[in-house]
Amino acid sequence: MKRTRLTTGFVLLLVLSFTGSVLALHHLERIRGPETTLEDVLYLPSGKTLKRLSLGYSGLLANIYWTRAVQYFGGRHARHSTHYNLLYPLLDITTDLDPQLIVAYDYGSVFLSQRPPEGAGQPDKAVALIEKGIRENPTYWRLYFTLGFVHYMDRHDPKAAQVAFEKGSEIPGALPWMKVMAARMAEHSKDITTSTALWEAVYETTPDKDVRQTALTHLVSIRADTDITELQRRVQLYRERTGALPTSWTDMIRAGLLSGLPIDPHGEPYQLKPDGKVDVKDPAQFPYLGEWQHNEERPF
Repeated sequence: MKRTRLTTGFVLLLVLSFTGSVLALHHLERIRGPETTLEDVLYLPSGKTLKRLSLGYSGLLANIYWTRAVQYFGGRHARHSTHYNLLYPLLDITTDLDPQLIVAYDYGSVFLSQRPPEGAGQPDKAVALIEKGIRENPTYWRLYFTLGFVHYMDRHDPKAAQVAFEKGSEIPGALPWMKVMAARMAEHSKDITTSTALWEAVYETTPDKDVRQTALTHLVSIRADTDITELQRRVQLYRERTGALPTSWTDMIRAGLLSGLPIDPHGEPYQLKPDGKVDVKDPAQFPYLGEWQHNEERPF
């Protein structure tokens, strides 16, 4: 009977809390603009408050909020949205409710750090989330890998990445390549080889299909970038030898600069433009291609 009264009291408190949140967030909806709906902002503003009200069911609520965060991200991603303002609050509440829910730190940080529309474009918040996870789970070395990954790939900070990989490598059970990555960061290596190694590590170690697809998309973009760089070099060599730009890949093949038609990772021929520039046939299949081409040091 006592347990029944407690449960009833909890339900009443939870209903009252949600009701108050809905009224407050209805005002926020008008402020945030038409893209954000009341359904999107339906969360309690404090995970710690919700945990106190949970009467031992915080783990269950954490899974509910994690599911809500994934649904929120997936819905925004499907619409190619550039605004993910509620993603971090939902993840923060989730991990307040269950500080040991590793999946929320690991995959949630990837959702946060990717640039729009692939993600929220909030790498600093991704770092904050991972560091929270490390404080709560100091022996889980993979979070240090994720931290180093975000520092290097999204914050462009090899020094911070080096520190993360080094700390992670010292945890019992950490894979040896954590030390290798720390050494690469120490060399200030801003190169495609390092980026490829990081994305391959993500692809090979995560069971999440969406994260694996993101890693694969990065990998094919990196490969296309490498191909284009080499093809561009050979076009320039052809020009130096002949005094003119090639009009087709056939010209390059006849000159001995190519052994055959160059094909991109999706099986389509690379495009040779009249001005000698090389590009992929369908840029939409390589959404990260441009990120390697804005700095002489490459990839930044």
